[in-house]
Amino acid sequence: MPLLYTQSLRREFGGVVAVSDVDIEIFKNSITGLIGPNGAGKTTLFNTITGLDYPTSGFVFFKGEDITPLPAYKITRSGIARTFQNIRLFKEMTVFENVMIGRHFRANHPHIVKNKLINFILGRIFVKQEEQDIYESSLKWLDFFGLLDFRDEYAKNLPYGKQRELEIARALATEPEVLFLDEPAAGMNPQETDELMVTIKRIRDLGITVVLIEHDMKLVMNICDKIIVLNYGRKIAEGTPAQVQNNKEVIEAYLGKTDE
Repeated sequence: MPLLYTQSLRREFGGVVAVSDVDIEIFKNSITGLIGPNGAGKTTLFNTITGLDYPTSGFVFFKGEDITPLPAYKITRSGIARTFQNIRLFKEMTVFENVMIGRHFRANHPHIVKNKLINFILGRIFVKQEEQDIYESSLKWLDFFGLLDFRDEYAKNLPYGKQRELEIARALATEPEVLFLDEPAAGMNPQETDELMVTIKRIRDLGITVVLIEHDMKLVMNICDKIIVLNYGRKIAEGTPAQVQNNKEVIEAYLGKTDE
């Protein structure tokens, strides 16, 4: 059974159909690429799955549960995290604080017992322990991305590639089971892109399922187990990198009409 899947997912904006009755299946511990020409509906599909936008019709299921009506923060709590095409860091905060915000999303200070005094005492103990967990988890993700030396630097002062890594680290700090990456290699130089490929594989090896939108075909073809292709909001192909590369409709979508 897929870890995440959609059924006839559709998003319309007035008379424009951005996502047209799309069915996709995402399997655990896989890397899935979502590709297509500009305007194909890739980011809109991401937005409707992750709760930033509501579908006009259709459903999204995660671990067998219908998450279609949930707001974005509840979808994140359920185990789905994402990054954005345009970097959205808290640029006036430090690198460490940015990651801690992601981990703080999992903070939970439950009402323990009815007695207010005992609840207050135990609550302080739990909060203190939780703050320690947040601190240690944030350090772990900074270390994973080699960002420990930048922990006290403002996010805005990081090189572009490091800002991309920091955004991914913050998303991972929410402890997701599925990570959606929207054009993670955008703006990166070839060396940074090669390093990103290694990083995405390392994330998958941690047991985190990865779904990414990407225009860099070298990256997509080298790391993805499966590729889904959209064009004008419609899914036109799905398969292994080799299968998609040789699909006539995919070639036409990218290169225009080809000779018979």
